[in-house]
Amino acid sequence: MRTRPLLFVDVDGVISLFGFPVGARPDGRFEMVDGIAHYLSATAGEHLRRLASAFEPVWCTGWEEKANEYLPHALGLGEPYPFLTFERDVGRTHAHWKLDAIEAYAGTRPLAWIDDAHDDDCRAWAAARTDRTPTLLVTTEPHAGLVEVDVDRLLGWSAQLSALSA
Repeated sequence: MRTRPLLFVDVDGVISLFGFPVGARPDGRFEMVDGIAHYLSATAGEHLRRLASAFEPVWCTGWEEKANEYLPHALGLGEPYPFLTFERDVGRTHAHWKLDAIEAYAGTRPLAWIDDAHDDDCRAWAAARTDRTPTLLVTTEPHAGLVEVDVDRLLGWSAQLSALSA
């Protein structure tokens, strides 16, 4: 495969965890972002570094450019990632607020999208897109975020794409 597939990465519920019981907090730490405490997963940075070997990562988060102001340093990512900017217009084309920006950025490139809020519209969009271009949705649990099984699934999917294009 000449070009690595895109990897769209949400932050809240993927890297910044929430919804866990107070007494059962997962490994991680609090980080202040614009005066708001976010609980960052202890393993998110390592997972994203592993995935960057097989994917071209892109922030796909309501944080937009703020992701690059805080996360590369906090997660040990090195370089900032490109990020999507979202049109929050009520008259947007798709029911899910991220889909227009994802389509505009990705075009016909294969993509995987990690998010904790995939809905029926996202699944229908991905199924229709897969008919012409490989598309994978990885849905996380917001209290756990991106976990090892997700990383293995993503790396396996990318390897399959590479094998098919060889």
